[in-house]
Amino acid sequence: MKTIRRRIRTNSWLIMGLGMTGLLTSCADHNSVTRAAATVNLVNTSGNSIGTANLTENSSGTVTLDVKVNGLPAGSHGIHFHEVGVADPKASPAFSTSGEHYNPASKKHGISNPQGTHAGDLANLEVDAQGNGRLTTTTDRITLTEGATTLFDANGSSLIIHANTDDQVTDPSGNSGGRIAGGVVVKQ
Repeated sequence: MKTIRRRIRTNSWLIMGLGMTGLLTSCADHNSVTRAAATVNLVNTSGNSIGTANLTENSSGTVTLDVKVNGLPAGSHGIHFHEVGVADPKASPAFSTSGEHYNPASKKHGISNPQGTHAGDLANLEVDAQGNGRLTTTTDRITLTEGATTLFDANGSSLIIHANTDDQVTDPSGNSGGRIAGGVVVKQ
């Protein structure tokens, strides 16, 4: 009888412990709930599809960007959100219709710039020798919902890939060179 009571008590503690673990896990996952999403179909200067970008914003306001591309020159490329939701590869110069970097707070350029960071500044996109690249990063400088830093203001926004590495300091574009790919950010 004593053994049965001990087993019941042990099992009760085990069940209660598992229940608490589930409760804590559900609390931890609360901030990862997606509250908004967007996509970008990326094209090169010839208008050919080279990849996509997916954006999700969680309930704490952090936006995750996942970019997958192919057919680009190998190396490091600056990539930024731009202030206009038009990305015309046939414009002269290509993608100039997207305007400047998204910068609603009028900051300086570059993640490493001590005078601030454009809201649209991102880490560089690394492309391998086969022309494939992937960038997964997070930012709290933009939002996919309403607010002062929304990508969905009256002008919309675009995502642009540049020819060269962004030095993350030099204003206005980090010496990242011409625009070689881009697309419009579309709310899901």
